Formats: sequence, structure tokens, C-alpha cells
Amino acid sequence: MANLPVHQYNKNMKLHKTLYLKLLLAYLLFGILSFLLVSTVTNRMILDNLTRTQADSLYRESQLVAVSYGSEIRQSGSARDDALTQLKALDTYISAEIRIIDSKGKQIMDSREDTGENSREFPDFDPTSSGTYYMTDDFYGAFSEPTLSVFYPITADYQVVGYVVIHTPMSSIYSSRDRILQISYLTVLMIQILSLLILIVFTYVVYHPLRKITHAAEEYANGNMDYETSIHGRDEMGYLAGTLKYMASEIARSEDNQRKFIANVSHDFRSPLTSIRGYLTAMIDGTIPPELHEKYLQIVLNETERLTKLTNGLLELNSLNPKGMVLSLSDFDINAVIKRTCETFEVQCDRKKITIELILSGETLYVRADKDKIQQVIYNLLDNAIKFSHNNSIIKIETTEKNDKIFVSVKDAGIGIPKDAQSLIFDRFYKTDLSRGKDKRGTGLGLAITREILQAHSQNINVISTEGVGSEFLFTLARSKDQRS
Repeated sequence: MANLPVHQYNKNMKLHKTLYLKLLLAYLLFGILSFLLVSTVTNRMILDNLTRTQADSLYRESQLVAVSYGSEIRQSGSARDDALTQLKALDTYISAEIRIIDSKGKQIMDSREDTGENSREFPDFDPTSSGTYYMTDDFYGAFSEPTLSVFYPITADYQVVGYVVIHTPMSSIYSSRDRILQISYLTVLMIQILSLLILIVFTYVVYHPLRKITHAAEEYANGNMDYETSIHGRDEMGYLAGTLKYMASEIARSEDNQRKFIANVSHDFRSPLTSIRGYLTAMIDGTIPPELHEKYLQIVLNETERLTKLTNGLLELNSLNPKGMVLSLSDFDINAVIKRTCETFEVQCDRKKITIELILSGETLYVRADKDKIQQVIYNLLDNAIKFSHNNSIIKIETTEKNDKIFVSVKDAGIGIPKDAQSLIFDRFYKTDLSRGKDKRGTGLGLAITREILQAHSQNINVISTEGVGSEFLFTLARSKDQRS
């Protein structure tokens, strides 16, 4: 995404705006499929369930008839008539027609008509053909509408001599199914209404803020880093909007720092180059007499040293990437490193009559770090302290122990740092207005290099300063696990 041109990015964002339309289409598709599902699959499942339930009930009745009246049915006379009377009574009770059919398909008895010599026959009658104990059809043309017919065998001498067949119209089952389907349709409709309410809430709670955030992202992509999203909630959308705004402010700050970086580099390179060119030109055209050449050549040499220092600082800072910096860790005595570093500033301290006071914890204090880079940190902090200290002042360097941390403090009584500049002094090339007046040779890279080195060690550095009183830089190091006496 970062490599896309802005117009291509905006085009992609416009394509993503069809997300809400897709959500609406999904909602409509869900509604249509829900009703289709109820009208087909649910319809069939309800009908099958109701049919099976009714068939089970009639099967128990047919079993009762077969067991109770099986022998009377096969007889003649009064016993047969009594059985028929009982069948008619049961017909009235269960509202279902009851037939007795022998194994050859001849109707022996019917609870709703008299069976005489012209009794009905069902030549194709075969209860085993359906694969179950019931069927739902017109029962071999006996009915003009679909009918549920349930069978139960009548046995004698371990043989099937006939069947009890109970019939009930499917229309009653259809009516029950339709009532249940109505409830199902109402339920689906209520679900759709609730889903619509959720969609409306989603539109106002999620989609509209998301569109605002998307528009804000477009504005930031077009370079308008001051755009406000007007989303200030405490939910995820508010957090996302705040994060996006913070990212935009950091990008704007990074761009501003980049412009300042280029301006500072240009300024710090241009100043010594201008001086070198001016002095050399003056010596060539005779403006500076030969007897003063040595003096001004020394100035030129100092300016070249300044350029060399600036170039080396840039190269070093570029190599000090905390994610890729290679550290040579070892256990060493930080007190000894501090003492050796102080010795290198003896000339500068004598020139300004500055005293360095060491308040070190113990004779030795071992830390786990990259010795050369930590020495450079102490050098940079002490160099700054001397530059910005007044004549006849004291610089204090102190080491203390706390748990698994070693704290190193470099404190001066110099010009101090303005409060609004204390959060910026570790930026590359940053110089306060006060330091620009006193530090003509500074590159503005020392503290940036110091922070990069400590961050590579996963350590911190802080500054406490009061303008006109002095500054204290305090950084941490990891205590050596193999602490020596």
C-alpha cells in the first residue's frame, strides 16, 4: 500500500466502499434463503414428523385391535358382529376408518360400511411393498385424497392370516403442518426484523464511523495530516480513529524532522565550507597577507576537522539501528571506564577550570554491556556537560545500584535546557537556541547517538534540567550476573 500512488490508493478505497452494499445483499439473501428453507426443508421435516407421529399412534391402535379381536374377526355369527361393533366404536373414538383385510387382499370387515358377499378386494394389496408399516396414498384407489394407512398383521398358528388397516385423511396432518409452518414463518419474520434492527445499529455504530475513518485515511494519504475524524468514542472505533490520528501526527512529525534534518545537515556542512572557501580565497587574492597564512590555515584545518567529525557522526548514527546493531557484550567495571573517560578531558577541564567529582559505588561495579559503546555514551555526556558548564564549576558523575540495574548520572551546573526543548534534545541535529550560542562546533548528533546505543542495550536515558541551573542525564545499565568483588 505504501508504494501505491495516491490516485490508485483512492481508487482502491472507493472499491472498498461497496462493503456495505455487500452486507445489504447478504441480509436480503439471508431473508430469501430463510423463507425458502422453511417452505422446503422445514416443510418436509414437519410433515414427515407429524406423519410418523400419527402413524405410531394408529399403529398402537391397530395392534390393540389385532390382539383383542383377531380371533373374533375370523369367526362368524354373534362374535363377529360384536367385533364389528367394537371397531365402529373405536372408529368414532379415534376418528379413523378401520379395515380388516385377509392375506389375499379381500376386505373382511370395515368400520364404516357393511361387508357382505360383494366385499371389496385389493388384488395388489402388499403391506410389505412400502418397506414400513404405513403408506400415504389413495390406498389402491379406495380414497379420492391422500390418506395415511397403517398396517398391523393378524396371526394364527404362527402365520399371517390378515391385517388390521387403519385409515385417516392426510388433510388433518396437512392442517397441523400448516399451523406449525405459520409459526415458523412468523419466527423467521421476527428474526429478519431483529436482524434489520441490528443492521441499522451496525450502520450507525460501525459503518458510519468506519466511513469517517476511511475518509480520514484518504486525507492522510493525500498529505492532509491535520484532518480531524470527529470520532471520540471509547470503543474500538474511537481507539482506531485515535490511533490513526496519532499515526498521522507521527508521520507529520517525522516529515518535519526530516525537513529539519536536511536543513541542519545543509547548514552544518555549509558553514565550515563557506569559512574554508572564504579564507582560502582571501589568501589567494592577497586579502590575507602571507604572514597570517599560518593562523588562518589553522582555522581551515579546524573547520575540516569539524566536517570530518560531522561526517563520522552521520555514518555512525546511520549504523546505530537498534534493530540491527551488533553489540559485543561483556562484563566490565563501569567505574574504571568512567575514570579513564574523565582523564581524556583533562585539558578541556583545565582550560575552563572545571572540576569533575566522582561519586562511585564501591571500588568496582560490573555491568553487562558493550564496553566501547558505553564508553562513547559517557564521553558524549561528559563532552556536553563541559561545553555547557560555566567556568569554575563542578561536574558530578555518580553510579548507584538498585536491584539488577546500575544507574549512571552525569550532572553539571551549566546553562540548563529549556523545558519545551527537553523532549527534543535526543533528536538528530537538534540544538536549543541556548546551545547554538555556546556550541559552535557541535553537530547535534551526540545525544542522538547516545540514545540509539542505550536503546540497543534495551536501556533508558532521561534528563532533568532547569534553565540557568544545570542538567542531569541519568541512564541505566544491566548489572553483571557474575558480580566481582
